[in-house]
Amino acid sequence: MKNIIEQIESEQMTRTVPKFGSGDTVVVKVKVKEGARERLQAFEGVVIAKRNRGLNSSFTVRKISHGEGVERVFQTYSPIIDDITVKRRGDVRRAKLYYLRDRTGNAAKIKEKLEPSKRKQKQKQSSAKVVELSA
Repeated sequence: MKNIIEQIESEQMTRTVPKFGSGDTVVVKVKVKEGARERLQAFEGVVIAKRNRGLNSSFTVRKISHGEGVERVFQTYSPIIDDITVKRRGDVRRAKLYYLRDRTGNAAKIKEKLEPSKRKQKQKQSSAKVVELSA
């Protein structure tokens, strides 16, 4: 019985989802049906939680809209999700970022995780500025 359930779930998990984690800024394009027509609506925000449960996987995205915090929970393999793109990688140490709910402004900022190649470029730029200042 368990094998049958796993087989059905694996058949439905066909979409390739990009790798992202807590602290990453993502843009989720959601299919919205208005009357007879269907359009895509982008929801951009920070991933504050991720739940990995096979077909029942989900993630929570938080954004500030007109000064008000908005959170939305998306089912990872839902047919209403058209696309997920990662805009920025966040450097965080926790899996669940629920503490961001209590923070506003600069306190809610998340440091960006730099790839090794970008880190070297930043170091070169900062050392070039030091040389210019000393000259």
